[in-house]
Amino acid sequence: MVQTLIRSFDDLSDEARGGAVSIGNFDGVHQGHASLVEQLCEAARRVGGPAVVVTFDPHPAAILRPEHEPARLTTVERRAELLARLGVQHVIVCPVDQEFLNLSAEQFFQGVVVDRLRSRAVVEGPNFFFGRNREGDLPRLRELSQQAGVELTVVEPCQRAEEMISSSQIRRLLAAGRIEDANQRLTAHYQLTGRVETGDQRGRQLGFPTANLHGLQTLVPAAGVYATRVHIDGQAYAAATHIGPNPTFGGTADKVEVHVLSFNGDLYGRLLSVDFLTHVRDIAQFTSVQELKQQLQRDIAQVESMVAESAPE
Repeated sequence: MVQTLIRSFDDLSDEARGGAVSIGNFDGVHQGHASLVEQLCEAARRVGGPAVVVTFDPHPAAILRPEHEPARLTTVERRAELLARLGVQHVIVCPVDQEFLNLSAEQFFQGVVVDRLRSRAVVEGPNFFFGRNREGDLPRLRELSQQAGVELTVVEPCQRAEEMISSSQIRRLLAAGRIEDANQRLTAHYQLTGRVETGDQRGRQLGFPTANLHGLQTLVPAAGVYATRVHIDGQAYAAATHIGPNPTFGGTADKVEVHVLSFNGDLYGRLLSVDFLTHVRDIAQFTSVQELKQQLQRDIAQVESMVAESAPE
């Protein structure tokens, strides 16, 4: 597991130095990242040091092109958790500001890889760029690594269905509600985390109380009803999660509402993490409350079956 989540290079300990490093956003921690981390851990063993990942917060695009900043798939904490499962020992968060983005490729390599981390090995994919205006590419990385006596490993991209697995691809799948396809490319079920706040109590009045999630920091999948799983006080529960408006009652505001099956406790004010398993159906408008309740009962039966068939992580 991760020994440390380091939020600044100023907080580095010697335990995080002298190993193998991979630098990148690692958003989502997908199968391509897993392939890279496997090589990272092997390189760390060869050089006798820790396996280290350097990630960025915020995403560089948030400063360079705010209008094109991609929606996040994972928070820094979730990223570190998933990387730990793959064998990474230290995750370092590199704070991104304009001064950092102005570093040349040479300054970045010398400052981060050599001076700060004293790395003995670097592991990257073929599309790795670094330094001001992405001026540093793979040939430049190879040259700098050779000059510094640092071992370099280049890992080929991972493909599925003849398409390279990437965070951008997974964002598109989630935006289309294709949860199963996204999960096949991720190393863990896609997860949303939010704080439970009071809603309009409509679900409770119908006999299907829901936890309304607010303060979401990552990409919300397409509108629809999903089979999900939540963990409360160490216990896993099946849940039906509704994303989008409630057209039957004239609602137009998008919401994330989680109906936790077989749970009667109070969740208000708590952080709730929801693992998405399967898309159940699209949003629909019903002609009566009774018709809606009948559909909700069918949804719950379907969700129970789907969650039971899905092995917990």
